[in-house]
Formats: sequence, C-alpha cells, structure tokens
Amino acid sequence: MNRAFASKFAKMVFLTVCGLIILMYIGSRFFTHIDLALYGYMVGTVVFIGGFYYRFIAWAERPPTKLILKKGLKLLFRKSTPKTSVEHMVTYRFIWNRGWYRWTQHILLGWGCILSCFVTFPLVFGWMYFTMGDNGTYTVVGFGIDLMKVKADGILAFLFYNALNITAFMVIGGVCMALYRRLKDMQARAEQTFVYDFLPLYLLLFISITGLWLTFSNIFLHGFGHPLMSVVHQWSVIITLIYLPFGKLAHIPFRPMSVLARNYREHYGEQQMKACKVCGTGFVSVEQSDDVIAVLKQNEIEFNMKEGFHLAELCLPCRRKYRMSRFTGVPTHEIRIKEANQNAKG
Repeated sequence: MNRAFASKFAKMVFLTVCGLIILMYIGSRFFTHIDLALYGYMVGTVVFIGGFYYRFIAWAERPPTKLILKKGLKLLFRKSTPKTSVEHMVTYRFIWNRGWYRWTQHILLGWGCILSCFVTFPLVFGWMYFTMGDNGTYTVVGFGIDLMKVKADGILAFLFYNALNITAFMVIGGVCMALYRRLKDMQARAEQTFVYDFLPLYLLLFISITGLWLTFSNIFLHGFGHPLMSVVHQWSVIITLIYLPFGKLAHIPFRPMSVLARNYREHYGEQQMKACKVCGTGFVSVEQSDDVIAVLKQNEIEFNMKEGFHLAELCLPCRRKYRMSRFTGVPTHEIRIKEANQNAKG
C-alpha cells in the first residue's frame, strides 16, 4: 500500500479526501442533498486539507515535536486530560493569566471561528440540512436522520437561521479588540508584521462583513447586490482556507496538540524535578531536561560549558546571567540574586 504513494503526506491526504467523500455520500443521502451553490467552499476545504497535512507533517517531523507527540500520546488517558482539554480548547483559561482583555479577544475569535466551521462544513458537505413541513415546522436532518423538529417562527429556528450572523459579530468583536491591542501595545507594535499578524485579522474581518452583508441585502435591500456579494464572500472564504495552514491562524487546528505537551510536562514533573546547576531551583522535569539535551545533540548542537554542565541544565534566569557572563567576563551567574521578573505571571 505504501508503495502506491509518493510519500506519507500523499497517502494521508488521499485517505482523508476519500473518507470525506464517503461521509458526503452517506450524510447527503447518496449526494441528493448537495448544494451546488456551496461547491466553491467544498473545493476550498479539500485544498485546506492538503495544506494542513503538509504543514502538520513538516512540523511533526521535527525532532522536538516528534518526541512530544510520541510521549504525549502515551499519556493521553491521564486523569487530568479532560480538565486540560477544557482549559486549552474550551475556556482558554491559560490566556486568562495574560489579562481579561486578551482572554475575551481569544474567546470571541476562537469560538466565533469554531462555531462558524461547525455550521458551515455540515451544510457544505450535505451532512446537515432542513426540510419544511406543511404545519410550519422545520425538520433538522443530520446524516440522513431526522434529529429534531423546530417551529419556523420559534427561538431555535431563529438561532439556526442566524448562527453565522451571530458568529460573524463575535469574530468582528474579537478582530477589533486584537487590532486595537496591536496598534496600542508597544511590545506588540515592535514584534508584529503585516503579513503574519495583520493579514489574518483582515481576512477574518472581510469574511464576517461580507457574510453579514448577504443577510442585510436580503432583509433590507430586497436582494440587491446579493449575487455579486455571495461570490465575493465565497472567494474570501476559499482564499482564507488555502492560506490558513501556512499562517498564524494555523494554531486554531493545532490547538489540541497543546494538551499533549501539557500532559508531558505535568507527568514527568510529578516524578522528579531537575535542579538548576547554579541556584539549585527545580525548574523542569529531569525527563524534559534530558530530552532537550538529546534533541540538541541529535541536531549537532552542543552547549556544554567549561564549568562541566550543559546550558539546558540552568533555569532561565541563571541561563541569562550565564550568557551575560560570557559577554562581559563577570561571573554574573554566580550571583545568588533573583531577577525582578523571575516569578512574574503570564
């Protein structure tokens, strides 16, 4: 089977697309409920899958990533995994330490995008659709199964109709908060670039505004400009899907990998901590310290110091002091004084 494909990447993309087609066939009742008006989104999603696998495999083949994935998957069934998963992928509690503003921004952006995908992709692939009954009710159908009936003028129906409008307002709010911070925060202004930091925000903003315009056109303008704007909106979504795996937005589908890294740090941290060779403070697990040294050696990078220890065996404050000592000639790493920000949170 492996010899039939040019690479592991080609095999994974092929199998995923085949699986997607099979799910479309089953979910849309043998392709009878495929909306051809959404064909562009379908093509964009297939291209996105190829780009995502390319990015993921290129990332996963790196020695540090390969090590984390290998050991993290073995620890996937830890008792703390559900709690960690909720904190990293639902509540974003790890961002709360950076402030309520950034937490709110990420909640709006993250859940706005995720909920939009939960609505859009089932509709695009025919996994979910609605049928209208004679008694003024809609039947919600998922994978060919009647899931529930809702009144056409009820609250649930209103939420179904306007789900993408609601998520569009969430994304617009999150984007505006992110743009304001990037324009006002001096550290962000010093580090950011247009293509990597601003372009993804502008793409999300453009998608949200053009999507809301479609609803506005139907309700208030009697459909004026709707055909043109629907094409513009569709192309903006397709371009964003193609760009997504290669830019900053890639951390959205990559977010689950952080659970593996957290399990890795917590599990080995509970066993034995590595004491800093200078100050004696436990800063990482012995396993993580040994893994860092092994990965660096694998990449032919040596940080063995003349004092007889490896640079990775120093905590971050002492490591900075040691680098200063190498430049200045003053043994600053031997000064047993903590830095002012050594115990800072966030």
